[in-house]
Amino acid sequence: MTKEIKIKDVKIGGNNPIVLIAGPCVIESESHVMRHAEKIRKICGKLGMGFIFKSSYDKANRSSAKSYRGPGIYKGLKILAKVKKELDVPVLSDVHCRSELSEAKDVLDIIQIPAFLCRQTDFIKEVAKTRRIVNIKKGQFLSPWDVKNIIDKIEDTGNKNIIITERGVMFGYNNLVSDFRSLEIMKEFGYPIVYDATHSVQIPGGRGSSSGGERKFVAALSRAAAAVGCDGLFLEVHEDPDKAPCDGPNMITFEILEKLLKDVKKIDNIVG
Repeated sequence: MTKEIKIKDVKIGGNNPIVLIAGPCVIESESHVMRHAEKIRKICGKLGMGFIFKSSYDKANRSSAKSYRGPGIYKGLKILAKVKKELDVPVLSDVHCRSELSEAKDVLDIIQIPAFLCRQTDFIKEVAKTRRIVNIKKGQFLSPWDVKNIIDKIEDTGNKNIIITERGVMFGYNNLVSDFRSLEIMKEFGYPIVYDATHSVQIPGGRGSSSGGERKFVAALSRAAAAVGCDGLFLEVHEDPDKAPCDGPNMITFEILEKLLKDVKKIDNIVG
């Protein structure tokens, strides 16, 4: 059994039901974020599923310098703070450098370490020192047992509020695969395990100056992860993915989300 982590009224890990971490890839506007957060909260409320809202104020790892990155830290955090206050929903976002932490820690319930930064020791330790819950995005280049070294770095600061997220492993060029053995292996470290189904179907750099994706596989992979027994599911959701400024090919719609979560909940009830 993994450790229980509590964020407001949401409990992830332990013997608790599967939790959803979801939202659009990047903050597009305040109204866009509030609309998405409210819609997803309503779906989760109907299903009795814990919900954590996620969206990025800055996508610092875009394929092209011309790609949309978001509104930036100050405007972005203000929008996330509104979600947190008005909808009473925990919020998560990724932080890319130490200088952002003093602002981010006052808003975010969960600070996410991006996959490409998951081996940056000094950065990881500074994130951990905020005493916020830390979500480790396992790098596409790492084996599941390599994650233990990241956990050790966080625990060295005295912070034991940790979540681990699997998001696929590089397989040749512009391709990711999911090895569900990794969820079982990482459970042994004792912390909640989340499966990121939408980034796992991404085709990094597959469009040359942007990433592609195959959203048609999101549902199947999500159901598989629930069957293995993950503690949480990470899904990027958009009202019109084909018009999204980033990660559109791997994001899913509200309609797909609701149907998928019904399936996932049934599987989780059987497994759990």
